[in-house]
Amino acid sequence: MMLKTGNIIPEEIWKATKDTLVMLGVSLLFTIILGLILGVILFLTSRRQLLQQPIVYGLLSVVVNVLRSVPFVILMIMIMPVTKMITGTTLGVKGTIPPLVIAAAPFFARLVESALREVDRGVIEAAQAMGASRWDIVRRVLLLEARPGLLASITITAVTLVSYTAMSGVIGGGGLGDLALRHGYQRFQTDVMVVTVVLLILLVQLLQMAGDYLVRRFSRK
Repeated sequence: MMLKTGNIIPEEIWKATKDTLVMLGVSLLFTIILGLILGVILFLTSRRQLLQQPIVYGLLSVVVNVLRSVPFVILMIMIMPVTKMITGTTLGVKGTIPPLVIAAAPFFARLVESALREVDRGVIEAAQAMGASRWDIVRRVLLLEARPGLLASITITAVTLVSYTAMSGVIGGGGLGDLALRHGYQRFQTDVMVVTVVLLILLVQLLQMAGDYLVRRFSRK
C-alpha cells in the first residue's frame, strides 16, 4: 500500500534517495582510490619532487585537464559505450557510476596534488636524510602530513558528486535528480521538485558538516 500526499509518494522518494546514496557511496569510493593514486603520481613526477618526470607529468596533466573540462552530461553521453561494456547498461544506478568516477577522479586528483604541495618540504628532506624509501615517504610522511587537506578534498569531491548524480537524471541515471526531472519538471509536480531539492540540500549540508568535523579532528592543534 502506497501512501500519497499530493503528488508525493514516500516510497518513490525513499527509493530515489537510496539510489542517490548508492551512486554517491560507490562512486566516491572508486574516485578516492583512483584519484589518490593519480594525484600522488602527479605530485611525485612534478618539478623538484622525488620522481621528477616532466614528460609523464605533462601527459597526465593533459589527460586530467581534458576530462575536467568536459561537462558531466556530455561526458556521460560520450562514454556510453564504455559504460555499457563495464556495467551492461547505460541507465539507472549501475549505468551512472562509471561516468561519475571518470568525471570526479581527475578533479579529486588535482585536489590531492594541491594538498600534497602544502606539505613542508623540510619534512620530506628530513625523511630522506634518515634513509626512508620513497614508498615510506609517501605513506608515512606525505599522506599523513597532508591528511587535513585530503579530508577537505574528499568533502569537496563528495559535494560535487551529489550535483553530478542530480544531473545524471537527464539521461535516466536514477536517484533524486531523475525523480525531479521526470515528475517535478516534465509533469509539473512542483511539490516533488521541492522535496527532492530539499533532500539534496540536506545531503550536501550533512556531507559538509561531517567533512569539516574530520578536518578539525585531524588538524594539528
